[in-house]
Amino acid sequence: MSFPDPIAVFRTEAAELLEQVETGLLDLNHDLTDKEQVDAVFRGLHTLKGSGAMFGFEALAAFTHHCETAFDQVRKGIVPATHDLVTAVLSATDHMRALIEVPNGDHDAVSETLLAKLRAAVTAAGGGGAVAAPAAIAASAAPNTPAAPAAPATTTYKMRFSLPANSMANGTNPLGLLDELRDLGECRIKADQSSIPSLDMLMPTDLYLTWDIVLTTEQPRSAIDDVFIFVMDEMQLDLEVVDVPSAPAAAQPAPAAAPATPVATADPPAAPAVSSEHAPAAAKANPVADAKQAKSAENVRVPAERLDELMDRVGELVIAQSRLSQLAGVSGDLQLRAVSEDVERLSGELRDTMMVLRMVPVTHLFGRFRRLVHDLAIETGKSIELITEGETTEVDKSVIERLADPLVHLVRNSCDHGLESAQERVAAGKSETGRIYLTARQQAGEVIITIKDDGRGINRDRVRAKAESSGLITPNANLTDQELLQLIFQPGFSTAQQVTNLSGRGVGMDVVKRTIDALRGTINVVSHNGQGSEISLAIPLTLAIIDGLLVRVGNGRYVIPLSAVEECLELSVDEDMRSRGRSFISLRDSLVPFIRLRELFHTGTAPDPFQKVVVISTGSERVGLVVDQIIGDHQTVIKGMSKLHHDVATFSGATILGDGGVALILDVGHLVAEGQHQEAHLRAAG
Repeated sequence: MSFPDPIAVFRTEAAELLEQVETGLLDLNHDLTDKEQVDAVFRGLHTLKGSGAMFGFEALAAFTHHCETAFDQVRKGIVPATHDLVTAVLSATDHMRALIEVPNGDHDAVSETLLAKLRAAVTAAGGGGAVAAPAAIAASAAPNTPAAPAAPATTTYKMRFSLPANSMANGTNPLGLLDELRDLGECRIKADQSSIPSLDMLMPTDLYLTWDIVLTTEQPRSAIDDVFIFVMDEMQLDLEVVDVPSAPAAAQPAPAAAPATPVATADPPAAPAVSSEHAPAAAKANPVADAKQAKSAENVRVPAERLDELMDRVGELVIAQSRLSQLAGVSGDLQLRAVSEDVERLSGELRDTMMVLRMVPVTHLFGRFRRLVHDLAIETGKSIELITEGETTEVDKSVIERLADPLVHLVRNSCDHGLESAQERVAAGKSETGRIYLTARQQAGEVIITIKDDGRGINRDRVRAKAESSGLITPNANLTDQELLQLIFQPGFSTAQQVTNLSGRGVGMDVVKRTIDALRGTINVVSHNGQGSEISLAIPLTLAIIDGLLVRVGNGRYVIPLSAVEECLELSVDEDMRSRGRSFISLRDSLVPFIRLRELFHTGTAPDPFQKVVVISTGSERVGLVVDQIIGDHQTVIKGMSKLHHDVATFSGATILGDGGVALILDVGHLVAEGQHQEAHLRAAG
C-alpha cells in the first residue's frame, strides 16, 4: 500500500486555500462591509499559516502571519476593510504561491516590499499615524480594541478533544494544536491512551489518543476556536468554563459558553458526566461523529492521469464491444446476440459514467478571470466589472484545461481594446464602468462560451486597412462581414497603435484561433460600433468518446459527430443533375448549400443512384453533405491524427471500427465554413 507524499498533498490543499482566499478578497472588494467574507479570508489565511508551519514551510507561515494579523484587526473592527488593503493582500497571495513552490528561494526582498504595502494599507485604514512593523500589528491590537476591558480577566477552561483516526495521514499534527493552546496561557495536558488497540490491531497511520486539558488564559473564548479553526468540522470537542472571576462575569456569561460551541458534541447535556474510561465507547456510538466521517469521505481526490488512463480503457472496451456486436450480427447464435446486447448496454452505461467523472463546472475556469480583470483595471486605469453567468455548465476537464489560454487573451483584449476610458464612456453617454460578460451554456453536444463587452466595438475600416497592408486580402476585396471580422484571428494581426504590456504584437488572437481549431470548435464574432463586441466559442463537450453517424463515400467510411446532424434526406439522380453548377438544395422554403464529399475526397468511383444528404449545422449556419450511404450510429472513440496529417483541416481525428478498419471523423466546423464560402462565391459570381 502506497501513501501520498504529504508535501504534495499540502501543496494541493494550499492551492485550494489560496483560491478561496482570492475569491473572498474579490467579493470583499465589491462590498467592504461584508463581514462574512472578512471571516472567510481570515480563516483561509489562518489555515494556510498553520498548515505551512506544520509541514515545514516556515517562510510561508511567517509571511502569512502578517496578512492574517491584518485581517484579524479588520475582523475585530479595529480597522475597516479598504480597497488598498484588499489589493495588498491579493498581491501577497501571489507571493505565497511562490513561497510554496520554491520554499528555499531568496524571497526576502519581495517579502519586505509586499509587507511595506500591507503596513501602509493597515496604517491608512487606521486613520494615519506611524507605520507599524508587521510583528507589531498584533501587539497594537489590544490597546485599540473596543472590547479590551474583558481581556485582563483570566478564565479557566476544561476541555476534552479528539481528532479523526485519519488526521495524521491527512496532514494534521495534533502536537501543533497543543503548542498553540500552551501559547494561550497556563495549560495542563493529559493524554488518554485507553483507545490504543493491541499491537496486532494497531494501524501506524491512525490516531487513537484523546486529550484532557485544563487551560487558564486571559484570551477570549474565540482564541480557542481559532486554534481548532481548520479541524473544527471533523473533531470532537467538549468544553466548559470551570472558573470565572467575579469582575468580568457580567460581561462574559460563563454557563452559556459551552453550549455555544460551534462544533457538534457527543451529547451536550450529558457531556461533563462522561468519564475518561467510557469516553471512547461513547464516541464510537455517536451518530453525529459517524455522519461527519461519512461526509468527509464523500469526496475522493483522484489524480488526473488516472482518469485519463481509465478513459483509455473505456475507449478500448467500446471498440471491443463494437467488434462483438458485429460478430453477433452475422451469427445465428441467439445466446451470443443476448450477451452482445448486455455488453453493449453495460459499456454504454460505463461510458456515460466515465463522462460524468470527467466533467467539471466552468466555475473553476471563470473564477480565475475575476482576479485578472481586477489587475487589468488597475493597470489600464479603467473601471471594469466582470459579470459571469452559467458557471454550473459542465465541460470535459481536458477541454477546460485547454480553454484557459484562449479566454485569457480574449478577456485581455476586451479590457485593453474593447472598453473605452472613463472619460470616453461618459462622453459617449455610457456609464463610467465598463462591463465584460463571460457566459457559458450547453447546446446539444457543445458548450457555448461567450465573451461580450459594452465597449467601442471593432473598427472594420481599420481591420480592412491592416489586412490589405499585410497582404491578407487584396484591395477592395468583396468579403462578408463575418469573413472581415474573422481576419483578427490571423497570425501577427493587430490594429493596436502601439505595443503595450497587454497587446499590440498580434499574437493573442492567433493563439485563440489555433486552440479552438484543435478542439474542433468554431468562433463567431459579432460587433456593433459604439455598442461593443461579442465573441462566441462553440466547443465539443468532450474530446474522448462521442456519438457519431457512420457514412460511406465511395469505398471509404467516415464519421459525422451526431450532435451536429440535423436531418438526413435522399438526393435522387434528377435532383442531383438539376443542382449541378449551383450545389443548393431546397429545404422547407430555404436554400441550403451542400458539398459533394465524393468530389471533395476524389474517390474516383461512380456515384450510387440514390445518394443521401446529411444536413449538419453549427449555430445558425447549415450545410448538406452528400454521401453514398448512411450506415448508422456509432460510438466513436476519438484517436488523434498523426503529425503527417496535421494540416488536413477536413478531419478532426480517426476512430477504429468493429472490423478493425479505420474511419476518419469529419471536422464539422471546417465543412460548414467551406460550404458557406462556396455559397458566397456562387452568389458573387451570379
